[in-house]
Amino acid sequence: MPTFSSRVEKVSISGIREVFEAAGEDAINLGLGQPDFPTPEHAREAAVDAIRAGDADAYTSNKGTESLREAIADKHARDNGLDIDPEDIIATAGGSEALHIALEAHVDAGQEVIIPDPGFVSYEALTHLTGGTPRPVTLRDDLTLDPAAVEAAITDDTAAFVVNSPANPTGAVQSPEDMREFARIADEHDVLCISDEVYEYQIFDGEHRSPAEFANSDNVAIVNACSKAYSMTGWRLGWITASTDRIERMLRVHQYGQACASAPAQYAAEAALNGPQDVVEEMRTSFEERRDILLEGLSEMGLDCPRPEGAFYAMPKVPEGWVDEVIERGVVVVPGSAFGDGGEGYARISYATDIETIEQALDIMAEATEAVQ
Repeated sequence: MPTFSSRVEKVSISGIREVFEAAGEDAINLGLGQPDFPTPEHAREAAVDAIRAGDADAYTSNKGTESLREAIADKHARDNGLDIDPEDIIATAGGSEALHIALEAHVDAGQEVIIPDPGFVSYEALTHLTGGTPRPVTLRDDLTLDPAAVEAAITDDTAAFVVNSPANPTGAVQSPEDMREFARIADEHDVLCISDEVYEYQIFDGEHRSPAEFANSDNVAIVNACSKAYSMTGWRLGWITASTDRIERMLRVHQYGQACASAPAQYAAEAALNGPQDVVEEMRTSFEERRDILLEGLSEMGLDCPRPEGAFYAMPKVPEGWVDEVIERGVVVVPGSAFGDGGEGYARISYATDIETIEQALDIMAEATEAVQ
């Protein structure tokens, strides 16, 4: 009789995946968390050129190619005003691996990780897989994470807390004042702040600031990726940057679990980061237009929705039975409860699809809303 680790028994298949499998083949998919734009052509060509030249045949450095890490450091200098040594960067298999190695390197069995609730599904699952204990913190009414609530949740067992801005699943953007407070908390309580900044470029209102800009210690680690910024979800190329000591520990996990990020993806990512950035603004403008259409439609059917300031998700409050009714009628949305107990009574809607599809989905959602009210 097989036995399984207690860690893996605490993790189930994502509720997002369960929704996809329950929907029909012809359903309108507003549950998918990836841009509907193509990867920039110059990024694709860089990977093709590397493959044809034989440059992508072998392992790269465990941390990633030096030129990619230099491009990432340049990006942080350009966009965030941060002076980062390329040696303090690890290229990873997407932002997901970056989160995983950060938690593996810093969390002992039984230690706590403070996470937003509702929050990205990986935070809780990856904490369990390290043997740690997730400590969910309920969000404010506007679906942002309250620094005071995070500070109140810290105990002697706290190893880390996660900040995600712009956020999945809420689309919320933390204020600069919040980010300054998160840095202070990490400094004063000597706990690690893991700042998930994967949606950094998808901001419509407010501005993106990293806690690393305000920190006076080495207690902030930044997770980012090319996935959302350059529509490269399938390339699986992310990174993490932190202090030298922290990177060295995370590298120990990365080198045994992954060895190095995919070489062709590294060349594509370098080209994306160094090349023309107009595609980033094109996507941002398009997502903002789609957001406004979605919010207007939700308002017209009487659903209250905190205004998302970034990413490409909206999280309206919905009546009981609404999600099932919408899915039954052929539109995939994700129940808020898939993202934590704090998501109960909400639904996550992705607007990373074209306007015509969003408008068609809104008509169906309006019918579903009338049916359950």
